[in-house]
Amino acid sequence: MTTSSTRTPAVRAEGLVKTFGANRAVDGVDLVVEAGTVYGVLGPNGAGKTTTISMLTTLLRPDGGRAEIFGHDVAREPHVVRQLIGLTGQFASVDEKLSATENLMIFGRLLGLSRGDARRKASELLEEFGLTEAASRPLAKFSGGMRRRLDLAASLIAQPPLIFLDEPTTGLDPRTRGQMWDTIRRLVASGSTVVLTTQYLDEADQLADRIAVIDRGRVVAEGTALELKASVGQASLVLRLQPGSDLDAARATVRRVLDATAIVSPEAARLTVPMSDPDRVTDLLVAFREEGLHLSEFSVQQPTLDEVFLTLTGTGVPTDDTAARESAADLEGARS
Repeated sequence: MTTSSTRTPAVRAEGLVKTFGANRAVDGVDLVVEAGTVYGVLGPNGAGKTTTISMLTTLLRPDGGRAEIFGHDVAREPHVVRQLIGLTGQFASVDEKLSATENLMIFGRLLGLSRGDARRKASELLEEFGLTEAASRPLAKFSGGMRRRLDLAASLIAQPPLIFLDEPTTGLDPRTRGQMWDTIRRLVASGSTVVLTTQYLDEADQLADRIAVIDRGRVVAEGTALELKASVGQASLVLRLQPGSDLDAARATVRRVLDATAIVSPEAARLTVPMSDPDRVTDLLVAFREEGLHLSEFSVQQPTLDEVFLTLTGTGVPTDDTAARESAADLEGARS
């Protein structure tokens, strides 16, 4: 019986290097992406995310290290690798002068489908991505979200087992982003593997089974969202007292039971306490009850991915305008 420990990974990269002149854009990246998962790639602008994806998808040849897609070397077997992957880049690959149906049929024909099969596949994908009503409309009249959905549909013509999505939702409105998230979840549920680079930390938090944080061309952290959050700080216990409760007494109880100092918000009657030992939380709740301190709210607050990002990279959360500059820089590097 094949298990996840013996199954060939969808992606395996070891020591990947790419240089553009004096710029070492990717400096020894190691990645392992298990099949049937969503793998998130985060990093500040210019960290090397897009360059890494370009090497994994055979668009750029590595200057060092090696990478495999389902066991096939990207440098020695690029033609095999291209049959196993789909790619949605940061810039739409569709033709704005053609309709949605015509765009998808062209992709299908280029991939070797007959005219009938290409039309049938185009119809299925337009239905999947909610574009049937706009199928005959020129792309010049499409919204940004509709174009991104069509671009993703184009990458799925051949139903590849591995899909690379390079910032697929940048610039989309929240509703369209949510639709794209649902599409990504359906792809994985149907057996695909997704490698996702994103500028949205909540996107990685929501979708990714594991996340790699890349900074200055290197992987500086890797793990589940919970593991990354735990690596930069402990969870906090948030306690909101019922009106009329004694905040000073509550703070003293926290100090006595948990040996911790609570941050008090008097106007909200709320205490925030570092939770170094979750097993002792029950003792605190019992002590509160014994002293007549009653709670109206109780929750555990984990560190956010924003805090992880800031701690690991020393930079703020990426923004759309800086993302655009990074994209232009990566594209210029690929042309060099």
